[in-house]
Amino acid sequence: IAKFLKLVDSPYNGLTLCTGSLGPNLLNDIPSIIREFHDRIHFAHIRNVKVFENGDFIEVSHRGKDGNVDIYEVLKAYHDNGFAGYVRPDHGRHLWGEEKNCRPGYGLYDRAMGVMYMLGVWDSLDKAKEQNK
Repeated sequence: IAKFLKLVDSPYNGLTLCTGSLGPNLLNDIPSIIREFHDRIHFAHIRNVKVFENGDFIEVSHRGKDGNVDIYEVLKAYHDNGFAGYVRPDHGRHLWGEEKNCRPGYGLYDRAMGVMYMLGVWDSLDKAKEQNK
């Protein structure tokens, strides 16, 4: 990431940082990556993934315990650095029979639940910050 950003060292050369893409490599410390490059992240895709012993992975809910990406720490890294860019719950599983009526990978219900999970975490981070003033 550092090499890519140095190719054109401009605030306009930024990242869409996707935890679903970085998460399958368990060596990636995503919160540290966010903290290091926060000023160059323009768009955040947030998704949890569960990585199996053979290296295969699947997308799972945003809840931290369901996968290998610590979504709380990811959001905390963004929050601690005053991230004001766009965030979305990258992709979504198909739930409750909606696969018949939606585009593959973009289940409405799962993405809606992901948004609400992330907003709940963000609200708790806001509250903690207020209490620590």
